[in-house]
Amino acid sequence: MAKPISASKMVEILRAEGLTVHEVRNWRTHNRNTKGPWGPVNGVMIHHTVTSGTDASVNICYNGYSGLPGPLCHGVIDKKGHIHLVGNGRANHAGLGDGDVLRAVVDESKLPHDNEADTDGNRHFYGFECINLGDGKDPWPEAQKEAIEKVAAAICRHHGWSERSVIGHKEWQPGKQDPRGFTMDGMRGRIAHRLDGKAPAPDPKPTTPAKPSHEPFPGGSFFHAGQKSPIITAMGRRLVAEGCGRYEEGPGPEWTEADRLSYQAWQQKLHFKGKDADGIPGKVSWDKLKVPNS
Repeated sequence: MAKPISASKMVEILRAEGLTVHEVRNWRTHNRNTKGPWGPVNGVMIHHTVTSGTDASVNICYNGYSGLPGPLCHGVIDKKGHIHLVGNGRANHAGLGDGDVLRAVVDESKLPHDNEADTDGNRHFYGFECINLGDGKDPWPEAQKEAIEKVAAAICRHHGWSERSVIGHKEWQPGKQDPRGFTMDGMRGRIAHRLDGKAPAPDPKPTTPAKPSHEPFPGGSFFHAGQKSPIITAMGRRLVAEGCGRYEEGPGPEWTEADRLSYQAWQQKLHFKGKDADGIPGKVSWDKLKVPNS
């Protein structure tokens, strides 16, 4: 249990995490506090908007609609990874959910299956709506997923929570499927990685940046049929070195099914499962692979 973060502190911790933050209209005093309590807070809940377009999505989340007044969350995360703050206080985002899930979040233990709607979630969770149609086809840009990771990590770090205090709406309320398009276990893994001794540091004095010794993650969309790059060759050599090579010949610079199968073996070696072990590189597994600069 924790006291809710003030508006000024929310802006401060999000920007300290390296996020671009937009303050929307009168968001600092925009809430549903007259309709119920706000706090103590226990976690962060992630949603998708089922909308497209930044301006339209932000306006809906600020204003709400007939039968469900805004704010519909505390912040909107757009496709570029920018954060649009629309509410400060109680917001209409979580609704009624499973009290057993809330207890697990408080205890930071394994989540049970949500099968009841008996507990007020709007009181206990910060809510962030991510712009996505939620149809399983609308892509999730890496910048947007990284922003989800950063938002959740910033709030968890402030309160002294672990990644287990971050859940999806689909894990809270029976019948919900958001966010659709990535797994919450995978996202919690990313948040844990960021929280693992990676508090934001003060801005350093300007210097000539040294070239990193390892290749930075190029984004999941980089890896597709026909893509050619020395990065792919370097990745393949590391996979072979880790005992995960599934190549009959190579590796080479062109992304092939053999690369995907080899990377899937690496994800499985890291104990990733399901969609997090589909053979398409993600940031957490890529960073652990330590692909040298090509």
